[in-house]
Amino acid sequence: MALASRVWRFLPLARGAVPGTRFPTRTWGSREQCCPGRFRGPEVIGNAGTLKRGLLFSALSYLGCETYQVISQAAVVHATAKVEEILEQADYLYESGETEKLYQLLTQYKESEDAEVLWRLARASRDIAQLSGTSEEEKKLYVYEALEYAKRALEKNESSFAAHKWYAICISDVGDYEGIKVKIANAYIIKEHFEKAIELNPKDATSVHLMGIWCYTFAEMPWYQRRIAKMLFATPPSSTYEEVV
Repeated sequence: MALASRVWRFLPLARGAVPGTRFPTRTWGSREQCCPGRFRGPEVIGNAGTLKRGLLFSALSYLGCETYQVISQAAVVHATAKVEEILEQADYLYESGETEKLYQLLTQYKESEDAEVLWRLARASRDIAQLSGTSEEEKKLYVYEALEYAKRALEKNESSFAAHKWYAICISDVGDYEGIKVKIANAYIIKEHFEKAIELNPKDATSVHLMGIWCYTFAEMPWYQRRIAKMLFATPPSSTYEEVV
């Protein structure tokens, strides 16, 4: 505003200007292009108003941009703090064995874009499915729900070992409803994600243990299942007892 006021005082025909003053004008594309002695007062006044409005608009735009940046940064900090608070509450409930409360907490944030929230929600959905009070119909719904959350977690962060681990676990659970062909086909995917989880975090005992179970399962596969697998796939999943240990 101060800058605009200073400019305004030096413009022709501002308040207090001497009447009759003549200033050269230059109107492009008209016959008055080269008539320095002719003055069009309203045009100058209009241009001054336009300039003043332009200066005000520029100042307000700058202030608006600065305000937006400050608000955006504050929002990011607030969102990060909120996610950390949610994760802290979720981990406490998980360690306390409060399966239903944990699920109720996390489902409030099922539209989250954070992989840490989503893989925990996949785990919570699976745990609900495992409860004795859950009917078979509900169990199936929770199993597929868990897989969807695990998939989204992996999409949001492929570097999360936990997302890989729970994606593998949830695919294994879904195999119980998809038939032997799909279950064997999923075995490749399960192994791949367990291996990736171990690569990202070699100290995660759960991933290592489950990878061992996978190897043991295929090392112990009955002959008839092997035969079915060979009929369905050129190179069916296989493992040895050496790989188990």
